[in-house]
Amino acid sequence: MRVQSSATATPRIAVTTPGQRTGPGGTLQAALGVTAFSLTFPATAWGLEGFGPWSLVAVRSVLAALIAVCCLLALRVAPPDRRHWPGLAVVAAGVVLGFPLLTTLALQTSTTAHAAVVVGLLPLTTALFSALRMGTRPSRTFWVAALAGAAAVLAFTVQQSGGALTAADGYLGAALLVCAAGYTEGGRLARVMPGWQVIGWALVLCLPLTVAASALALSYEPVRLTAHGMAGLLWVAAGSQFLGLVVWYRGMAAIGIPRASQLQLAQPLLTLVWSVLLLGEHLTAAAPLTAAAVLVCIAVTQRSRS
Repeated sequence: MRVQSSATATPRIAVTTPGQRTGPGGTLQAALGVTAFSLTFPATAWGLEGFGPWSLVAVRSVLAALIAVCCLLALRVAPPDRRHWPGLAVVAAGVVLGFPLLTTLALQTSTTAHAAVVVGLLPLTTALFSALRMGTRPSRTFWVAALAGAAAVLAFTVQQSGGALTAADGYLGAALLVCAAGYTEGGRLARVMPGWQVIGWALVLCLPLTVAASALALSYEPVRLTAHGMAGLLWVAAGSQFLGLVVWYRGMAAIGIPRASQLQLAQPLLTLVWSVLLLGEHLTAAAPLTAAAVLVCIAVTQRSRS
């Protein structure tokens, strides 16, 4: 079930050849991942209505791991080679444990609009991690468009939050770094194994810890079984923690980490739309202008040569 040979894995990657064009499949999968991720903060806010922060993070990881275990067992997937486990540990620390925990703690005192500033910087940070870790060298046009898109998103989200820093900003900054590292390592591993196996094995790796953490957290934090709480928990477990990462890593493997990461420039704006529809938060008239600017930046990064 695993892709063993580098000869079979290499054609799936569209990263380094100058001027190379890829089909829409990888871009579409990465975009589906971004859409799934854009619901994470509103769903987390819902989940916090019924669960404590530590319980929510631990239980969501356990549920996502159970989905992964069922898929791995059903398809009789052999464990990855030993050389891949350190990379899977980075994925686990970044996207299974670190980012969910840090952003959930931040959302106790921060609105989803303010927390979206993390995602506004995540595409640029991921591209930087990719350049350092994998030696990718996007063009100058790419970097200019990426910086412009990040600046537009930052300006909008800071304006939405009134321009004030909160105690949650430390959590959000740390979440930014660990998530970018997890995305970069996951995109690298998706070159040699299917994307769903990358997140699947990362979830399995964390399972002993998350099961113990769930039992401990649930014994200390009160639980209120509300419709919003359960819906939020189920989405962050199945949608954000597993299915979203499956299509995201597949997309990164197909079109390259830098280009895929820039699609996330749209994520904060999508999150803000969901925050209006699901949480009743209010946006300003600057939203459509920022959306247009970000879409232009995304178009430039997707057409630029790597």
